[in-house]
Amino acid sequence: MEEFKVLEIKQSVFADNDRQADEMRRELKKKKVFLLNLMSSPGSGKTTTLSRTIEALRDEMKIGVMEADIDSDVDAREIEKFGAKVIQLHTGGMCHLDAEMTRQGLEGLDTQDVDLAILENVGNLVCPAEFDTGAVKNAMILSVPEGDDKPLKYPLIFQVCDVVLINKIDVLPYFDFDMEECRKNILIRNPKAKIIPICAKTGEGIEEWADWLRGQVKEWKS
Repeated sequence: MEEFKVLEIKQSVFADNDRQADEMRRELKKKKVFLLNLMSSPGSGKTTTLSRTIEALRDEMKIGVMEADIDSDVDAREIEKFGAKVIQLHTGGMCHLDAEMTRQGLEGLDTQDVDLAILENVGNLVCPAEFDTGAVKNAMILSVPEGDDKPLKYPLIFQVCDVVLINKIDVLPYFDFDMEECRKNILIRNPKAKIIPICAKTGEGIEEWADWLRGQVKEWKS
């Protein structure tokens, strides 16, 4: 019986993407540009959190934002109000960004005058976690209404994130959300994850998050 050649396409695609991501990080290091990849599910508060982040850091560093969505420019228009340099990326129906897409975004953003570049990835807990964008650090937002069991159901995104922001803590009294259980579930997936409870609406916890980010940017640029 004739043997057929089997190609592991997915493995090949990931390997090629990882090479591109590593190369982009080397380029960003030379340029002293820190790239943060921000992920979450839709409605978790990414854009509001990003707005608060810009407010906290805009007097200390030059910030550029890439807003990735399947369509529309709603988020880009909102972020522009806070004084950051911003471009909108349309993924053409794809539910994630990979290294090459991110590179195109950085070229469009023009990072010559940017210290901190932030990619607000497509709202999704699965696909964005699978692709290395070339970011220096990965962050994600988990909102209280989503439940404390999400780290058990969507393990990869928690495994690849350096920091997890638990947003909407102002509504903790109204949801069956156990903060300590959530912490435990996150650390099961990623013992090194930094966990910061925040409320983007009121600003609670944002300074701790901004301090973490300041330290990361300073270390990267040194």
